[in-house]
Amino acid sequence: MRTVLRISLLATLIAGVSAPGYADSSPGSRIWATGGVTTIEGSAGGGLVPWATLSGYASDREVGGTLALTRAHLQDYNLTVAGASVNWHNRVEVSFARQIFDLKTIGAALDTNDLTQDIFGLKVRLAGDLLYSPFGQWSAGLQHKRNRTFDLPEAVGAKDDTGTDGYLAFNKLLFAALLDRNVLLGATVRATRANQTGLLGFGGDRNDDYEIQAELAAGVFLNRQWLVGAEYRQKPDNLSALQEEDWWDLFVAWVPDRRLAVTAAWVDLGNVASEAADLDPQRAFYLSLQGSF
Repeated sequence: MRTVLRISLLATLIAGVSAPGYADSSPGSRIWATGGVTTIEGSAGGGLVPWATLSGYASDREVGGTLALTRAHLQDYNLTVAGASVNWHNRVEVSFARQIFDLKTIGAALDTNDLTQDIFGLKVRLAGDLLYSPFGQWSAGLQHKRNRTFDLPEAVGAKDDTGTDGYLAFNKLLFAALLDRNVLLGATVRATRANQTGLLGFGGDRNDDYEIQAELAAGVFLNRQWLVGAEYRQKPDNLSALQEEDWWDLFVAWVPDRRLAVTAAWVDLGNVASEAADLDPQRAFYLSLQGSF
């Protein structure tokens, strides 16, 4: 109930900022939808995968950013993410996100209501441009993660309550590439030792070293306001007690205004401890609201 209220309040705030009385207060001068949306880890990208794009619409002479709220309602869990980012001169993005993973089915048995972590992100645009560079845009990023509820992760074999992911991301927009529609392609390579993005700690009895994981994204712009696509995220499998599976989603992003983006998706998070708790694989509807400033 509290999450629904927060989403409603954020939507009201965004709508107020987008009102005609504020028409002159543009959030930036970059081209429509070139900042992507906000991932579950707070960085600019899709829903599951960080892209090479930087948040908001700030150009090389501007400062901008985003506020976002995300909710995924799974069969046996809920994931809520609140995030914010700042984009400095379309060169550096600084972000923060808090993830709360509600253990609604198994929480009572475990005497633990949720798993929570904070994520501090830094992304730097290295070279290129999403639209006009023949080799696309390239960015590198770090995500420092702090698990705030470590009792359960430690009990299943996690080694640490903090960890840092590093990644290199590439994206390119191909003009009129499919039925005269623009096509967005992306690939990210991540070095990580996080279990379930860090919600179950870092490292484990099976593996405590960094592994290289691949993440992919593709989308088609139906017009400048609508983007449909898919993402795939490879995951490590560090814990003997709990098998970890890769994630994927199918998404629709709607950008009716520079100040507002709405993303809906169908996500498949695999087991997420489902085997140990005799639960079904976790698939869910996902909704995210983003406001740009």
